[in-house]
Formats: sequence, C-alpha cells, structure tokens
Amino acid sequence: MAEPTLDLGPQTRIVARLAAGVRDDQLGDATPCPDLAVRHLLGHLLGLSIAFRDAGRKDLGVTTDTAPDSSTPDIGPGWREELPVVLEELAETWRSPAAWDGMTRAGNVDLPGEIAGLVAVDELVIHAWDLARATALPYEPDPAALQATHAFLTASAEESGGRGNEIFGPVVPVPDDAPLLDRAVGLSGRDPHWKP
Repeated sequence: MAEPTLDLGPQTRIVARLAAGVRDDQLGDATPCPDLAVRHLLGHLLGLSIAFRDAGRKDLGVTTDTAPDSSTPDIGPGWREELPVVLEELAETWRSPAAWDGMTRAGNVDLPGEIAGLVAVDELVIHAWDLARATALPYEPDPAALQATHAFLTASAEESGGRGNEIFGPVVPVPDDAPLLDRAVGLSGRDPHWKP
C-alpha cells in the first residue's frame, strides 16, 4: 500500500483562513479564472474538496462522477461553516495510505489514487492563489504542497509540450529565477502578475 505522499492539512488550513477573510462585498468580484467570480471560485473549492474527499475514501458516486465544467459552481448560505469542515475532512481522508493506493475517480475521470491526491494538492495551491489575488489577501502556500504542485505541473507541461490540456491552459512563461509560486502559477496557465 502506498504511503501518503504528503499531508494536505497545512494547505487546507491555509485555504480555510483565506476563505474566512473574504468579505461579502467581494463575492461578485473577478478572479484569475475566466468567467468565475469569487463566489463561484469558493463554490468550486467546496465542490472539489467534497469530490476529492470522496475519491480518497473510494466512495464513488455523484460527487466523483461530475465533471468540473458541467456547471458554474456557486455557494449556498452556509458556505462559511461548511467549507472549513469539508477541507478538514479532505485532509484527514488523505492522511490514510489507502487513499493514495489503487484506483479511484474524480471529476468523472478514473485515475490512480496517488495522481488523484496530487491533483487535489494542485487544486488547493493554485485556487488559493486565485482567491488571494481576487481578494487582495496575503498568501503563502504550504511549502511541501507548493513543491508537489510545481513538480506535478512541470510533468503535465512537459507531457503536453507546454500547450496545456483540458485541465490547464497554455503555460505562461515565467523566468527561471522567479519565486516557485510564480513558476507554478505560470505552469497552470495563469499570469502571476494578474490583478483584478
């Protein structure tokens, strides 16, 4: 059985802190994700946390079979209470070696548990950056999660020749001496200097 690649807890706690700092009057603001306002980005974070929690538990069904682009995500009235709980459940699930082992499903795609865990980490790191940029909140990702995200995105970019794929847009060139977060953001198809 595979050992957990890393603990998602430090990054999920960072995402929860960022979300707690979002003001109600910012929910309609633009984000680096085209066509997604802050409220939709928060809805996406909630939905992906549920999906990857269930993928880690191998509890496959509606939450793991829904493609991320099937509809515009949104938040409900209880999102401020629900999101931190689901983020903690996500982290706890991926502390189990069983989550990283075997096959699972997320976003309507079958994939090895280890890859699903890395996709979850990438989503948490990059979408936290999106949220921080959109709301002018300070953001410093968990170093281990950032390293894993950069490695994952580097491999994905090399596989696609930098053209991007259905998950990531084309790579945005970033200098080799730029901070690691900027390089990861560029690999995800975003401009590290994006501002609202």
